[in-house]
Amino acid sequence: MDTRQKIIISVLMLGTLMGSLDSTIVILAFPTISENLHADLVTTLWIILIYLLVVAVCTTQLGRLGDIYGRSRMFNTGFGVFTVGSLFCGLSPAIYWLILSRGIQAFGGALMQANSGAIIADTFPPNERGTAFGYISLGWTSGAMLGIVLGGIITTYVGWEYIFFINLPIGILATFLGLRYVKDTVRVDAHLDMIGLVLLGIALTLVSYAGVDFAGQGMTGLNILLFILGMVAIVLFLLYESRCTYPIIDFAVFKNRILKYSIIASFFLSLGYLSVVFLITMYLQGIRGLSPLDAALLLTPGYVVGSLLSPIMGRFSDRYGARLLATSGAAMLILATLVYLTLQLDTPLWVVLVASGISGIGSAMFFPSNNSAVMANAPQGSFGGISGVLRTVQNIGILGSFVVAITVASAAIPRSVAFEVFIGTTNLVGGVSEAFLHGIDASLWASIGIMGIAAVLSWMRGHEVRQSEP
Repeated sequence: MDTRQKIIISVLMLGTLMGSLDSTIVILAFPTISENLHADLVTTLWIILIYLLVVAVCTTQLGRLGDIYGRSRMFNTGFGVFTVGSLFCGLSPAIYWLILSRGIQAFGGALMQANSGAIIADTFPPNERGTAFGYISLGWTSGAMLGIVLGGIITTYVGWEYIFFINLPIGILATFLGLRYVKDTVRVDAHLDMIGLVLLGIALTLVSYAGVDFAGQGMTGLNILLFILGMVAIVLFLLYESRCTYPIIDFAVFKNRILKYSIIASFFLSLGYLSVVFLITMYLQGIRGLSPLDAALLLTPGYVVGSLLSPIMGRFSDRYGARLLATSGAAMLILATLVYLTLQLDTPLWVVLVASGISGIGSAMFFPSNNSAVMANAPQGSFGGISGVLRTVQNIGILGSFVVAITVASAAIPRSVAFEVFIGTTNLVGGVSEAFLHGIDASLWASIGIMGIAAVLSWMRGHEVRQSEP
């Protein structure tokens, strides 16, 4: 990399790190936020869900805005919006103000996510993009790890507001560097799909609300109706997209075999694996009685391994393509989940460390190589839109995975207890522990099946050859 490329990748890593950090740092502050803002746990849960929803819904269109007005301009704007949103979050006097502020923060995060892949495609030739995406994955895993550690320390010794204030100096510095060094090189003619955006937003909101309402209230006529309406909205979205001139998801790009299978594999892996992390965290807190911080630290080795290996695996994908590497990564994540399935009421905790390390290797193998395969095969002039599609399907998978984890936990044990386990304020005993463990096992088997689909799709992408652009 030359000096300019190093500065650009550093700014992109900072943006990824901030977004990742805020996805994990909030979880450990749940009890404190709920108590200080006098909110029930179901309402407090929306400080996570609103972030995932906004990012999932907005990413494709914000990537397309980058195509129209400049990817770097949109990315730098996202840094500014994210920083302002973080300020509002820290100053929130009530839970609904915090939820709204998290929405603003998420909009900034979506601007960064949607355009970072396109900036990499603009800056690096196809045979170097895997390395670049490896560093982006390094930023993601490092942020998640820092969020776990800092969330517990800051909430315990300083105050929950500072989990958001910590973003301010980083955001200001990164915005300055981005404006100075990350410049636009390509702009293309593109169009927005606002009807599709609204339909997607309605669908994901209804399904998410139904899942959370089920977790809090049990099965009711309301959440059944909301879920059905959400499924109808998804069907309407897909029908509209198939007929729209400028759709959110342009099905024409899926004529490229590598692009199609890479994007769909990314969705299924995100859907299958992210719930595993939440479920194992709840096992450690609810069944083994660990604090949220101690439970999270047991999973930290996976983040460390992933951080160290991501750039290396990215370079391998530049040289050999993504097919074997990404498929092997999905298989490693399945293996890690199989190890988690051996956990019982008294299993030694070193088993969790082993599974966490295996998962770190798997994620480092899959995500950098798969993401680089998408951008290396994206048509010239559509980098922003394709980057947005990739991020959207990944974020929809993450959102769905989170809702599945909460729903499974609430179905296996009393709902009030499930939320207390989730935030680490109680642990289970006797028959309740066994019931919860059976529920976790059922969900883990479902995750293995979903990740198996991802592995098959990853292999089906076929062989690719990346060459440097002339």
